[in-house]
Amino acid sequence: MISVTSAEINAWITAFFFPLARILALLAAAPPFNNASIPRQARLILGLGLAIAIVPALPEAQPFKPATGTGLLILAQQMLIGFSMGFSLRLVFNAVDKAGDMISHQMGLGFATSYDPQNTSQTAVISEFIGILALLLFLSINGHLMVIDTLARSFTALPIGINQFSGESWLNIAKAGGIVFSSGLFLALPIIVTLLITNNAIAILGRIAPQLNLMVIGFSVIIPLGFASLLAGTSYLGPPLLELFDHGLQSMLKFLVLR
Repeated sequence: MISVTSAEINAWITAFFFPLARILALLAAAPPFNNASIPRQARLILGLGLAIAIVPALPEAQPFKPATGTGLLILAQQMLIGFSMGFSLRLVFNAVDKAGDMISHQMGLGFATSYDPQNTSQTAVISEFIGILALLLFLSINGHLMVIDTLARSFTALPIGINQFSGESWLNIAKAGGIVFSSGLFLALPIIVTLLITNNAIAILGRIAPQLNLMVIGFSVIIPLGFASLLAGTSYLGPPLLELFDHGLQSMLKFLVLR
């Protein structure tokens, strides 16, 4: 007859369930796994598969009882770690979306929106187009595998147990938030400058010849020029996007700073 003690059950729960909580939290927050078009059952199956693959290679966890206040605290901490790591990477794609929004408004296409499954909301079509390009580039460089590798390394940097984060952990996330505006503006800057010069030229033309209908002339010039600039600049988006992805992956581990 096989007998299992409560200590062995607690050890199994500690070894598998707590890493699973961190893994599922990251899958719920990190691109491309957080896409709303991916069924929750698929994310759950993926999380279970990753847990089965990662757990045997993890360092031995601190002994504690899961069904206690300490166990609940550690469970909440694991979920916080996973969400924070996923959020750090998500900021990179938010920067790309911000660049698309700025380009759309500068072109006069801010009203042209469509449903974006990534953000589960109406998004400007230019922003969605650039976001899809960034996501495809991220997948083409095996970025999803890099996310999983970073997740596995996080268990070595921050093992399962009671850990106290330093203020630098939260400061790193706050600093990473600046990437949404600075990098978004950097990506959109060439097209914005081109359209700004065009708008100034049209304004000067309106002062010279007031009888011209600037509304008709403006849209017929700015929109085609915006699309031409976007087409010409698409081939140069690779290096800055790769730098953004590298920054996002590094930000995932920068959160793991202890006192």
